[in-house]
Amino acid sequence: MELTAIEITCPRCRRTVAARFYGPCDDCRTALRAQYQGEGRIVEVAEYEPKMNVTPNAIATKD
Repeated sequence: MELTAIEITCPRCRRTVAARFYGPCDDCRTALRAQYQGEGRIVEVAEYEPKMNVTPNAIATKD
């Protein structure tokens, strides 16, 4: 498989650039990453507690 650069028009800024795949040019990708960069955070989750209306299986409680 040959991945040579081809001439495409950037769908964001409409400039003609040479790229291996269709999509935003390098300058637009850099601007998009800077604009939409997310920050990680730690999310506290409550410990799992089974619902009170759940009954045990009859076979599991068989003596």
